[in-house]
Amino acid sequence: MATLPAIFTWMGATRPEAQAKPAQSRAERDPYRLRALPQENVFFFCKKIDNGRLVREPDPQAKSACWSAIGVASLAVAILAGVLVPGAASTISGYRLESLRAEERRLLDEGRTLDLQEAELLSPDRLDRLAHNQNLVTPKSDQVFHLEGNQPDAAVAMVKKQ
Repeated sequence: MATLPAIFTWMGATRPEAQAKPAQSRAERDPYRLRALPQENVFFFCKKIDNGRLVREPDPQAKSACWSAIGVASLAVAILAGVLVPGAASTISGYRLESLRAEERRLLDEGRTLDLQEAELLSPDRLDRLAHNQNLVTPKSDQVFHLEGNQPDAAVAMVKKQ
């Protein structure tokens, strides 16, 4: 349709008044008028579009693609866990080993302290002082009773009643 006027002009079917070209006169330019801004004649119309009534058509390949993505992600997590778990287990066992060594040192120190206390309690000087405080002295020769081995065992352990 845009070429139709060009065809009419070529065929000579134009209006006679259109053929006569008026003399062009140059208009005086207003010195206070601003130039036209670029894209001044462009008008943007914003139309609200409501797609609420549209129903999405199910894609048969989307389900398999989703399950494939889930499988790949699960495999990646399993590989990552397989790589990281031994290192984490090694670190945890190292901490456990150090805590056991610290407990061993503590128990050895405690054992040495107990050995020292036992040696102090069983020292001959302390035992002599305790014996003297409780009147436990070495028996005199007339206080010693020798048991004879020819008597039956019951006679040795028999207590006399009064």
